[in-house]
Amino acid sequence: MQKYSVVLFDLDGTLTDSAPGILNSVRYACRKMQLPEPAPETLRRFLGPPLLDSFRDLVGLSPEESQQAVAAFREYFPTKGLFENEVYPGVETMLRELKAAGKTVVLATSKPEEYARRILEHFALAQYFDAICGATLDERRTDKAEVIAYALQTAHITDTADTVMVGDREHDVKGAAKNGLPCIGALYGYGSREELSAAGAAAIADTVEMLRKILL
Repeated sequence: MQKYSVVLFDLDGTLTDSAPGILNSVRYACRKMQLPEPAPETLRRFLGPPLLDSFRDLVGLSPEESQQAVAAFREYFPTKGLFENEVYPGVETMLRELKAAGKTVVLATSKPEEYARRILEHFALAQYFDAICGATLDERRTDKAEVIAYALQTAHITDTADTVMVGDREHDVKGAAKNGLPCIGALYGYGSREELSAAGAAAIADTVEMLRKILL
């Protein structure tokens, strides 16, 4: 396996288990919109993709209704859902060792950048990142390929020959590919082996410890 000097990380399902806060925020939005709560298997599919896409594709809302649902989601998430979240065991050690080894470490998440920064600061992980990059609150930048391109630009990475993305959903793999990057699938997150393999993941890490070994 190639050794990488630049590592881009997804956040939800890759560094932290954020499912409780995200799903509680979706439930709140559905109540606010007077919609039935989605079935558990549908709720799980909210983990990873941009919210606008999920409310449109999974709940069947119109573009205008999806905007309203996202606004309702953001009534709950910044004050409560943001911290209904925990760091996966071994993640902080892995990040610390990556920095000690001289790697450039960058966050590239479809979560709004403002929220991502607050989460990393809350869990004392921000110190390990050279750049923290995410989506915009106004939905102008939510597509994963766009977020990754923005992260590369922000971190001044022009030669990507030794750069890799790490994420747990097909959006991470496909977004990386659009930027000419391989992606390591984090199987301990919210995606399946079949999803990550079909999307073209360069490798799949079953655990954080396996990921640490691949990257170091």
